Amino acid sequence: MPKTIKAVMMAGGFGTRIQPLTHSIPKPMLPVVNLPMMEHTLNKLIETGIEEVVILLYYKPEVIKNHFGDGSRWGIKIHYVLPDDDYGTAGAVGFGREYLDTTFMIVSGDLVTDFDFKEIFEYHEKKRSKLTITLTSVENPLQFGVVIANEEGKIEKFLEKPSWGEVFSDTINTGIYIIEPEILDYIPVGENFDFAKDLFPLLMQEGIDLMGFNAVGYWRDVGNPDSYREVHDDILNNRLNFKIPGRKIDYPDGTLHLTGESEIDPSVEIIGNVVVGDNVRIGRGTKLNNVVVGDNVTMGEECQIRNSVLWHDIEIGKKFILDNGVICNNNRIDDNVTAKAGLILAEGCTIGKLVRFEQDVTIWPNKEIEPAAIVNRNVVWGSKYKNSIFQYGSVTGKSNVELSCEMATKLAEAFAAELPQGSTVMVGRDHDKSSRMIKRAFLGGLLSAGINVVDLKSVPSAVVRYSIARNENVVGGAYVRRNLYDPTSTDINFFNEAALRIDTNTAKSIEKAFFNEKFRRVEFNKIGQIHESLHWEECNDYRTAVELTINQKILRSKNVRIAVDLMHGATSDVFPKILSDLGLDNITLNAYVETRKLSSVEVLREKSKRDLGRIVTSLGLDAGFMIFSGGQRMALISEKGEFFDKIKGLSAVLWLLDLEAAAEKRKMKVFLPAWAPDLISYENLIIERGIYNNFKVEKLKEYDLIATIDGNFAFTEFMLHRDAMYATLRILQMLIRHDVRLSEIGDKMETFFYTTERLECPQELKGKMMRKFLEVAKDQRSSTVDGVKIWENETDWILMIPDTYGDYLNIYIQAKDEENGRRVYEKYAGLIKAWMNE
Repeated sequence: MPKTIKAVMMAGGFGTRIQPLTHSIPKPMLPVVNLPMMEHTLNKLIETGIEEVVILLYYKPEVIKNHFGDGSRWGIKIHYVLPDDDYGTAGAVGFGREYLDTTFMIVSGDLVTDFDFKEIFEYHEKKRSKLTITLTSVENPLQFGVVIANEEGKIEKFLEKPSWGEVFSDTINTGIYIIEPEILDYIPVGENFDFAKDLFPLLMQEGIDLMGFNAVGYWRDVGNPDSYREVHDDILNNRLNFKIPGRKIDYPDGTLHLTGESEIDPSVEIIGNVVVGDNVRIGRGTKLNNVVVGDNVTMGEECQIRNSVLWHDIEIGKKFILDNGVICNNNRIDDNVTAKAGLILAEGCTIGKLVRFEQDVTIWPNKEIEPAAIVNRNVVWGSKYKNSIFQYGSVTGKSNVELSCEMATKLAEAFAAELPQGSTVMVGRDHDKSSRMIKRAFLGGLLSAGINVVDLKSVPSAVVRYSIARNENVVGGAYVRRNLYDPTSTDINFFNEAALRIDTNTAKSIEKAFFNEKFRRVEFNKIGQIHESLHWEECNDYRTAVELTINQKILRSKNVRIAVDLMHGATSDVFPKILSDLGLDNITLNAYVETRKLSSVEVLREKSKRDLGRIVTSLGLDAGFMIFSGGQRMALISEKGEFFDKIKGLSAVLWLLDLEAAAEKRKMKVFLPAWAPDLISYENLIIERGIYNNFKVEKLKEYDLIATIDGNFAFTEFMLHRDAMYATLRILQMLIRHDVRLSEIGDKMETFFYTTERLECPQELKGKMMRKFLEVAKDQRSSTVDGVKIWENETDWILMIPDTYGDYLNIYIQAKDEENGRRVYEKYAGLIKAWMNE
């Protein structure tokens, strides 16, 4: 082996085929005998002598980074690479080339193997290979790349994922490669480039021999729930060389592997290999046969569990019967529940007494199964928290899984049940293909209930909402878009006749119709009609309204120069023309739709922040603006390249509005959510803080500005809803009018500490947490406008709001400095933990 070798771990996949196990964690982090799958592979790399690892991230990168950190816990150095798009397997590796200056191994984070990595390196050295592919034989090669190598090990032929008619070998490419750094020169920068489809043919064409090493041993790609269960079955039945963690305790019929401190009744029967984590309690008379149990699991008496995997934080009642199942995190299972072979219970579910699951049933996250129910089919979209599927006027679900075409049609029918027959709604979408599919199904549901539809097709949401609000004949609308933070999910936003999100009462009425399936199906001659709008007309109307409302005289009074990043969103169809019409000297970035670029909003945000900062400073521009793809959220960059975070951005806009109010010699009214900071005072602003939902038009019209702490601004002289395009122009107008720069505002701004946190809390304890907070608040300054806010002194406060939909508490903290803020957090986090354990 070379003196210095490195490794690249591929850990960026979405894990679509293995859902719902990957609902909240990336596939490489799925637990295999209580350790993340990729941690087992990392340990093998360390045993091989590798001391430096590059991990390629993409989906939920923070989960992996938070677990592995800088690698010091394992005595190695870890570098993280997060591409801004899906560049294919080889293209992603190319992003890490700055760390790959020596021979390196590539291995997937979502496989389990007992191959001897040292043997592969030794073969690579012996053959003086530039690129070695690790091969193995499998019974069914259809899902893999089939390979033929000659007697010398040279690859002669390969075919990616063949049909049976194309299969020429049972030898497949395992995706484990040894590569010399010069091969990276063949991988283009910033292009989608795959190992098997692009790089390997190119190298063979260039006369570079690809060598194949036939590895002997166990190899399994964990790509779906069946393979996840099978890999545990193989481990527990000793079919591979795998070191099961924990101290061994022998039983008459098996071995217990205990990885922590747990309470196991002496009468418990252990058969085969059973792995038990930390803080586990197992009741009398329970029988476990080839089972993995995670941490913080309570199991009642006389349970019978075999060939199954239980994750962490699970409560199980008496006489639970489970065979070949997977129980994910944070589940509660009551007494006398029976699950035939094949149950997959995703996270956050509550299962009532005497429930019976038939064979091969999958329950998706956050479902509640009533007592004595017989479940014989998958529960993908279900009820929890009063059967609520709406969150603040919006429905969100996994694209084509939770939020399927059938679901979209039913939602539209339920929405239509609240509208007069023959009325008209407007519907639009973003450019994502899932949004197009869901929108078309949604239209069908509306038509079947006798609702006419103006189909705006692909336009910014601001254009849809403007068109609804300005058209007296339209009674509501909807906008379908890819979820900003989860590219695998789709949102449907529902609007009333004023283009505001529907309120809680309307949402409940729609939900009632949805769950009861009380839909209005009209006669054939009364089916609604689709009016396919030439959406450029609506875009033009919106653009004209913006240009008439904004003060063009002020905008043109100085030769300001700005940079705007549209971040590949739908605003690219509208905003560049507005900037041009207004005569603003601008540099516009990413003014084209590219849905692949939107797969990670955090990556895109960091790239935009970096690029805008450099462009603004290097070209001497006056300001930079980031408009997120949804067209609602925005961020500011000063002329010195400083990025204004959410809180500083809000403070800067309020500062400008204060100057505006002073110039107009009047008080301006602002509405902010209850959790917005209040440490900075503004002489000319009347700021009201309250509950940020269920708005009424008449009330909103009282305010000059409605804002959040997330970069959302609604200047009501134009519209009552969030609009990043108009907000950008309005902020620029104030900067010009008052002859001030963002950096000057930032320098004058008082600094303070502000943070938001989430603390896990079961639904049944939320009321108790409110009561406990109110008890503490009795002797202190407090507020109950939304949740419970407690002041520790004149400047420092904590606000606790139980989340309406999730099993957690939302915590907001403001303090004079970070030290005080952390002290407040630790105090109340400790209290909450103690209250939960009472």
